[in-house]
Amino acid sequence: MFPADNRLNPKQGRLLIAEPFMGEEHFKRAVILLAEHNEQGSIGFMLNKPIDLKLHEAIPDFSITDTQLFFGGPVQREQLFYIHTLGNLVEDSLPIGNGLFWLGDFERIRELIESERAGHDQVRFFVGYAGWEYKQLERELAEKSWYVAQAKKQIIFNPDSDKIWENAVRSLGKEYEMMVNFPENPSFN
Repeated sequence: MFPADNRLNPKQGRLLIAEPFMGEEHFKRAVILLAEHNEQGSIGFMLNKPIDLKLHEAIPDFSITDTQLFFGGPVQREQLFYIHTLGNLVEDSLPIGNGLFWLGDFERIRELIESERAGHDQVRFFVGYAGWEYKQLERELAEKSWYVAQAKKQIIFNPDSDKIWENAVRSLGKEYEMMVNFPENPSFN
């Protein structure tokens, strides 16, 4: 029913795509950008789980009112994280790869957004993150819970979060495209 094994290994800067029938509610049809993947474990952010809260509601003195917050994952849900393409413009940014960065000086991020020198296609904000202990992600990959794909900015910063999983699956290749038509609950088939 599923295509041949996905051959990419998890790596910082790659995407994790949840298999179509994953039962874990947090990760159902999730697409996660891996910000870190090393001998300490893995950290990533779910790109397609907007929450019913805007950034200015979480940070009242943030003047831009249309900045969406996303559920990054179930770890440290009281903390704000962000990924961006602003690199050297934001001190203390950590490189992810492919022109992507995470964290950095929040006040500088705020300044760039409020002065309209950075937009929604350059910064995404998350509450919490997804995390795995060392080798935990590899075990989940062996169980075929995830597919691994190259990260593409047009997927990561897609303003239509409902299309991110579908677009990420399609990026795996033609043999995976049939999965976008699978019902979320196989009993509905």
